[in-house]
Amino acid sequence: KVDQIAASIPQGKYKEMSNEAWNAFRDSVFTIHQKRLNQIFDEYGFVGFDLAWEEGSLNFWLMVQHSDHVPDFQKVVLNQMKIQVDKGNASPRNYGLLVDRVRLNNDQPQVYGTQVDYNWEVCQAFPKTMEDSINVNQRRKKIGLPPLEEYLNQMSEMHFEINKAIFLEKGFNGPKLNKTE
Repeated sequence: KVDQIAASIPQGKYKEMSNEAWNAFRDSVFTIHQKRLNQIFDEYGFVGFDLAWEEGSLNFWLMVQHSDHVPDFQKVVLNQMKIQVDKGNASPRNYGLLVDRVRLNNDQPQVYGTQVDYNWEVCQAFPKTMEDSINVNQRRKKIGLPPLEEYLNQMSEMHFEINKAIFLEKGFNGPKLNKTE
C-alpha cells in the first residue's frame, strides 16, 4: 500500500505536503523498500507463485517495477522473472510491463507499449518510444495483455479521473479515446 502511495501523485493528506516533503517521503519509501527487495531477492530470487501465491508475487513485482532509481536491479530481476514465467510460476503480463520499464530505463524502445505519456491538450495517453508498433498487439496477446488501443483508452480515462478538475476547467468532459475493434 505504501509503495502505491509513493508511486502515485499525492492524494488525500499527502496533497498537503510541500514538494520537498513529498519528495523526501517518496525517497524514504523507495530506499527502505529497496533494501528489503534486495534481501528477498538475494535469498529467494524472483518471488513466484510457489513462494508467495499470486498476491505476494504481484507485490514483489510491483515494488521492483517502481525501482526505476536502480535500473540494474530491475534488469537482474527481469532475467530471473523470465525463468519463472517460462515455468508458469509468474505472470507473463507483469513480465511484459517490466520488460518495457527496463528497456526504457536503459534508453531502448519498449516492446509491449505498456509505458505511456499523456497529451494534455486532448487528454489522451500514448505509448512512449516503442519498437515495431505494427505488430505490438500480436506481442501483447501472447502475454495476455489487451490490444494497445484498449489499454491506452484505460490509461486516458484514469488520467482524466485523476486530473478531472483541470480537464473540466479546460472544457473537457472526458478523454479523447482511440477507436477499438
